[in-house]
Amino acid sequence: MYALQRLLYGFPEPAPHKRTKPVEVLCLGLPRTGTESLSVALRTMGMQTYHGWDLVFEPDGSKLQLCTELVRRKYNGARDGDVHITSGEFDILVGDSQAVVDSLCILFAPELFAAYPDAKVVLNVRPDVSAWYRSINKTIVEEIDQSWIVWGMQWFSAEFHWLYTLYLRDGYPGIFHSNTTKDGIQRNAKWVYRDHCNMVRGMVPSENLLEWSVEDGWEPLCKFLNKSVPDEPFPRTNNPGDYAEHANKLIKKRSIQCLRNLTLTVVALGGITTTVVMWWQGKIPDLKFRG
Repeated sequence: MYALQRLLYGFPEPAPHKRTKPVEVLCLGLPRTGTESLSVALRTMGMQTYHGWDLVFEPDGSKLQLCTELVRRKYNGARDGDVHITSGEFDILVGDSQAVVDSLCILFAPELFAAYPDAKVVLNVRPDVSAWYRSINKTIVEEIDQSWIVWGMQWFSAEFHWLYTLYLRDGYPGIFHSNTTKDGIQRNAKWVYRDHCNMVRGMVPSENLLEWSVEDGWEPLCKFLNKSVPDEPFPRTNNPGDYAEHANKLIKKRSIQCLRNLTLTVVALGGITTTVVMWWQGKIPDLKFRG
């Protein structure tokens, strides 16, 4: 199946990247815990930040494919579960970013910490777990996973196909321990949330870890990262409406390519079908070749 995927939607392998700046911060909280606000805050403090939406809108399809392969290696890889992902592989995805937030962090929290052991870790949390559950169920399950438009578009755009596979086929089912995104989130989300937070707390030395929520604002975050407190309100972004807007922007960006490929597919299939029917009805005579 994967060989067919690569044949139909494959990109060339991405070029290696030689990092010129260290990774200083890993924000290892799950989605819908203020990741967008946190990424804006880190950029305001002058840090080059790689956020999940950077991956979603990644123009280089080879990076999307690489990330999908890393997810597949982790969740569907070696039978003994001995999975290793190198800092060089992560560097291809995040470039020279000094901070990493959201998608890569939720998919590869322990692997990122092993790859960048000197980075400080922010565990972004949502104090009300029930509110977090309602948010992730609405934005990811109801608005994305259950969308027939999203499901249909994956077949007619290579980039969209890898995005769909990365998140909805492999990523979220892997994170939430299920065969599907919907079942994983709706049945397992709360205990996965608690287990994930406990894993990060146990994995990272306490002096290198900040447990933080959006309500905490600038002060503890800047103190932890040895940064000055910006002279502006803490950013509050990416509410459920903003998430839907991001998703719509992504769909619009890929829709022209999808429509073009869909049209070409329909025309090609229509031509083949017409030819076969005409041949079956005897309207296309057999060709005879003279020696």
